[in-house]
Amino acid sequence: MDPDLKPAGAFSDPDLKKRVVSALILIPVAIFTAWLGDWPFALLWLLGACLVLLEWNRLVLPEQPRALYWGEVACLVAALAFERTFVNPGFALIALGVGTLVAIWLSPAGHSRWAIAGLVYAAAVVLGPTILRDDNALGFAAILWLFAVVWGTDVAAYFAGRSIGGPKLWPQLSPKKTWSGFLGGTLIGTAIALAVVRFVGIQPTLGLALATFAIAALSQAGDLFESSVKRRFAAKDAGSIIPGHGGVMDRLDGFLVAAVAAAALGLARGGSANPAAGLLLW
Repeated sequence: MDPDLKPAGAFSDPDLKKRVVSALILIPVAIFTAWLGDWPFALLWLLGACLVLLEWNRLVLPEQPRALYWGEVACLVAALAFERTFVNPGFALIALGVGTLVAIWLSPAGHSRWAIAGLVYAAAVVLGPTILRDDNALGFAAILWLFAVVWGTDVAAYFAGRSIGGPKLWPQLSPKKTWSGFLGGTLIGTAIALAVVRFVGIQPTLGLALATFAIAALSQAGDLFESSVKRRFAAKDAGSIIPGHGGVMDRLDGFLVAAVAAAALGLARGGSANPAAGLLLW
């Protein structure tokens, strides 16, 4: 058997204990603030967005200009404030449009596209979950579903990939990821998320199952995208703030893609007043 196709063993990872401890600290905080909703939830994800932006700029921009970072942070704050005040993501886009001009103006020569990409990437962290949570009727259920999709997919992909092994998913971007991990993570993440919505009293439908499967797959695409950026700039991790994971950007790479996709689907079906209902009720 090709040595590269042999399973590595899920429990042989020296960082596994650190990952578990980090999860035991972060998951309760995320769920508690989701239950609170309103500004406590929004501010938690604004903090996450600011940390992601900081790590992104350190990774891709030479000698990260302080003025650029704080200018982009101001635009993130404005985008969140507009979205929360008017309960309409269209107003947040106005702030992000201004942020794009700030990024072009303050970024180092030849790096404006990376500065703009970092702003959009960070905005996804805060606006995606906030838009879903703003639906007072089903917002908490939608966030629990989102957590279940992302966390379930991530954990299942990790254990399936290391236990089963097999052909690599995209070795040029992420040498450890396998097709078995991708498929196992997507299927199990979907099942866990559907079980969660059933637990909170929502009957899963075929439409919701298909949407959940697609977003579980997209969350892994987000992981691959971040891997491509890190490889482009010869970095193993985006940061070191979370033991066993690296940086905040490393932890939220799949989440932010899933959150934006879920919010977009919810807005398309339920409008700005009921995005969670548009996402969950088919």
